[in-house]
Amino acid sequence: MLSSPSLPTTLESKEDAEHNKICQDYNHMITTLPKGNGWRVQHLYNYNGFWLDSSTLKTNILLNTYFKPQPSDIFLASFMKTGTTWFKALMFSTINRHNYTFSNHYLHHQSPQSTFPMIDSEDYPVNDFTHLPTPRLFATHFSPTLLPPCMTSCKFVYVCRDPKDVLISKWIYLSKLRSKDLAPLSLDEAFELFCNGISEYGPYWDHVLSYWKDSLVCPDKILFVTYEDMKKQPLVELRKLATFMGKGFTLEEVERGVVEEIVRLFSFENLSGLEVNRRGVEKFGKLVEVERREFFRKGEIGDWRNYLSEEMKDRIDGVFDEKLKGSGLVRSSRDGD
Repeated sequence: MLSSPSLPTTLESKEDAEHNKICQDYNHMITTLPKGNGWRVQHLYNYNGFWLDSSTLKTNILLNTYFKPQPSDIFLASFMKTGTTWFKALMFSTINRHNYTFSNHYLHHQSPQSTFPMIDSEDYPVNDFTHLPTPRLFATHFSPTLLPPCMTSCKFVYVCRDPKDVLISKWIYLSKLRSKDLAPLSLDEAFELFCNGISEYGPYWDHVLSYWKDSLVCPDKILFVTYEDMKKQPLVELRKLATFMGKGFTLEEVERGVVEEIVRLFSFENLSGLEVNRRGVEKFGKLVEVERREFFRKGEIGDWRNYLSEEMKDRIDGVFDEKLKGSGLVRSSRDGD
């Protein structure tokens, strides 16, 4: 005799019931949240202080319910367009430097996006990631306040970048992904939204400050790095990154030039020139497809100068200086000014 669907008796049916309940609660909750204009889609929703599109918001709720971290997990945390793709390549190649030769490396044939999962767009509870080797690598754009509390035992590498370059890179990137049913998003509109904190995963300053403050409390768990420092002194920053991940370079590796070879092979410039990163698409969840070439634009420090007026520059700098006041984090130490 078949059991009643309203009285689940198996683990699978219990998970289905739990999942359905979460989705029902989400559908009700989203009607109550403040809305703002989206950059890729029509609307963003303010959830616990941060702006997310509806799909990402739902994934976040499922993530908090189903994701089971391991203490050895390492997360690459970043705001959108702060160097995620490049840092994925650097972290993966450093962790796995004994598994591949430099002459025929995994990243010569596969996109950096494929190296480890972006938990923001995964299918929960279907993906449990138990098959991944230790230490498991993950990436996220979520602020720490939106992540499961149990993840505090894991390590995080947080990448920060000059907000002016973030604005420009994000505007260009999301404009290409923007729904064709919507009018194009002008730079002036994007600028206003950004300065008001309304953008996917924003406000940017709250995102930065949340990881910065956590890094001061738990420096052994959160490594706060900047895009600009990695561009200017990659050998120093990569060795720091490797040590933090528990995979520090040996003296013999340093003398053999292993650090220099990773920096050379997996620089932004070299990666962007590889054929595998110039064609094909990457899928994020069930709805979003991105052409691989869109992950590699210029990668320059200070490209904002080609787009922003002095008045716009001063306004963004003023907003961030005010938001960072008293935190110990100084904007001028991060950007290219």
